[in-house]
Amino acid sequence: MMEQTKKRILTGDRPTGKLHIGHYVGSLQTRVKLQEEYETFILIADVQALTTHFERPQLIHDSIYEIAIDNLSVGLDPSKVTWVQQSHVPAIAELTQFYSLLVSVNTLRHNPTIKTEAAQYGYDDLTYGFLGYPVSQSADITFCNADLVPVGEDQLPHMELTRKLVRRFNEMYAPVLKEPQHMLSSCSRLMGLDGNAKMGKSLGNAIYLADSADEVARKVKTAVTDPARIKASDPGHPEVCVVNKYHQTFTPNEYDNICEMCRQGTIGCVACKKMLTASLNTLLDPFREKRAYYEAHRDEVRDIITTGTAKACEIGNETVKKVKDAMFLTV
Repeated sequence: MMEQTKKRILTGDRPTGKLHIGHYVGSLQTRVKLQEEYETFILIADVQALTTHFERPQLIHDSIYEIAIDNLSVGLDPSKVTWVQQSHVPAIAELTQFYSLLVSVNTLRHNPTIKTEAAQYGYDDLTYGFLGYPVSQSADITFCNADLVPVGEDQLPHMELTRKLVRRFNEMYAPVLKEPQHMLSSCSRLMGLDGNAKMGKSLGNAIYLADSADEVARKVKTAVTDPARIKASDPGHPEVCVVNKYHQTFTPNEYDNICEMCRQGTIGCVACKKMLTASLNTLLDPFREKRAYYEAHRDEVRDIITTGTAKACEIGNETVKKVKDAMFLTV
């Protein structure tokens, strides 16, 4: 039996492309801090990625390494963190099947996150896999007895479903599953360079953790600013400027001063963007150094994933045994 000495965290990423700075401020920087206090599991959710990218399996395969390297480059320590490839943990699939008996189709159809994502992807007729992926997420969380799950606001309906499933199972069969708690991200969602409310891989409005210094500079130049400013000396309105929003996150010590200079027309948009570029590259430079190492040692990345997944399988098998015993699914 795997002995648990610390409380556990379960978090993860869908391997559908490289991670961007929105992922960093929303999740990754928190993971780096929490790894010191919690036993951390990072799920590479390749099965969940198939629910929206089932026609692009090669992208998912390639992205497994990309997101692992993204996590490692920002400071996740492989000696403290367990990486788990979702598709290689049979316990998750088994638990998904058992949990699917405890939730109605109507409950899943009315899940607000499912509705939002279905609209985003243009799905009129939902597949069984897409409609049921919140059930699979419940299995992700409970297979390793996670105590805490860091989430954004859009994931709160999934957490509530998980807690309901755990309570229903424990009441119906036996109290063998741990009811997880959520940790809400303290950072609001980072908008895209184009002013879109969301920075997204598919929207072409993101700065990636893997971007070079020149790529960052080029992308920042395209960021939407105050449309009312024609000349650098015109008084600006920082509250409508995307670059200003980024300064709030990435140049916090200078933020108030930047806002004031903008309002007074003593700094132009070009200069302001150069300041942001410098701030972003200061953040990303140490990540680039670690990335270069792991890019050159992909076998090491593969070993980190396979070793972690083997550990996860052992833990998951113990959980499934308890679940099957509770359901009298024994010989």
